[in-house]
Amino acid sequence: MTADKLNRRKFLNRLWAGLGIVAAAEAIAFLSGYFSPRKPRYSPTDPGEVFTVGAVDDFEPGTVTAFVRGKFYLARIGNGGFLALSRTCTHLGCTVPWNADEQQFVCPCHASTFDINGDVVQPPAPRAMDLFEVSIENDMVRVDTGRRLKRTAFEASQAVYPEAT
Repeated sequence: MTADKLNRRKFLNRLWAGLGIVAAAEAIAFLSGYFSPRKPRYSPTDPGEVFTVGAVDDFEPGTVTAFVRGKFYLARIGNGGFLALSRTCTHLGCTVPWNADEQQFVCPCHASTFDINGDVVQPPAPRAMDLFEVSIENDMVRVDTGRRLKRTAFEASQAVYPEAT
């Protein structure tokens, strides 16, 4: 009988030791993944693309239009200017949808909110949404996604306005 108890005890000790080793390996893998830098989704060397998104009159002031393929929103602010805002939250990189009822961008990951200009209304996002270059040629709005402008807040000079005729 004593031999059975010793064998059972050895078995359970080895089982617990094995489970402890597996748990330690999982913890090390998790921590190394957490602390190692993520590969950026966007690289400044990406060539981007130039999108002709439509005529100036196609966009009413105070509206936001999503361009899924270009990964940006075209916002026509109240005074008639255009902003091409990145869909990526500046907190942790989640895709931020536009909520037309609230007139805000609301991040589903950590509840950061941004206004139509891309300014932070409610943190934890540390800064305003990134911009892409907008140009207006022959009353057609074009967005160049080749260069992303990081900014801290909205400035009136960032909006592009159609020429007065």
